[in-house]
Amino acid sequence: MKVLVTGSKGQLGYDVIHELEKRNHTAVGVDIDEMDITDSESVRQVITQVHPDAVIHCAAWTAVDAAEAEENQAKVYKVNGGGTENIALVCRDLDIKMMYISTDYIFDGTGTKPWTPDCVDYKPLNIYGDSKLCGEQAVTAALSRFFIVRIAWVFGKNGNNFIKTMLKIGKNHDELRVVNDQIGTPTYTFDLARLLVDMIETDKYGIYHATNSGGYISWYDFACEIFRQAAADGHEEYDEKHLTVHPVTTAEYGLSKAARPFNSRLDKSKLEENGFMPLPDWKDALHRYLREIEY
Repeated sequence: MKVLVTGSKGQLGYDVIHELEKRNHTAVGVDIDEMDITDSESVRQVITQVHPDAVIHCAAWTAVDAAEAEENQAKVYKVNGGGTENIALVCRDLDIKMMYISTDYIFDGTGTKPWTPDCVDYKPLNIYGDSKLCGEQAVTAALSRFFIVRIAWVFGKNGNNFIKTMLKIGKNHDELRVVNDQIGTPTYTFDLARLLVDMIETDKYGIYHATNSGGYISWYDFACEIFRQAAADGHEEYDEKHLTVHPVTTAEYGLSKAARPFNSRLDKSKLEENGFMPLPDWKDALHRYLREIEY
């Protein structure tokens, strides 16, 4: 199978390409230099030339706070909404199946109940979430052969993320404040890539939620586990004698320009119902990830 992967230089796109190649599929990775998704003619030309069996669309504007800046908002919608529509329309015309990577940010994050894939109570709290919802709507309007996979709290080897930030800051501080009222589950791109390729090999189309297993945690819980595992691996600067992590509310923490959802719990039961293997426990994913990076 030949698969075109957008955002090939990003955390997820990088791992998806490697997973495809491991399974002897032909992976064609494109980033902005090869295909500007906001340029409909560029999109049509590249996809027509490659003529893949499937497109996995990982490219996106993901800088959540920067998206709130007035000078960036139009571009965010052009990338996440318009860019996705450009790809969906070409996939429709060439009868190519498409996978779109979305986010828990399309919901407002109220309550404590996990969001199900078929929930249509969309109320994004920020520009990023609203623009990603526009992308979802473009896909569902244009195609019948599509996958929409919503993910949350992503970390991977090829990019910046919460784990790298915590390790960097924790190395030079003896106290840290981390929010404990935003709840969700981390997603390791290495594990997610395996699932996405499992899915694209099938015709079990629809909307899915995918994060690692292991229950729901706060960012504070995640930070504590990052430092616990790092200390256990011999990095003494992260142990409890050298570093104290304080739980704080989002309001106490402040700073963020974009509002974040408090409830990022995603119901992943649809995966197993359709025969897909769930992602491993997030603690196991973190353990493997820390062995992959230098810190």
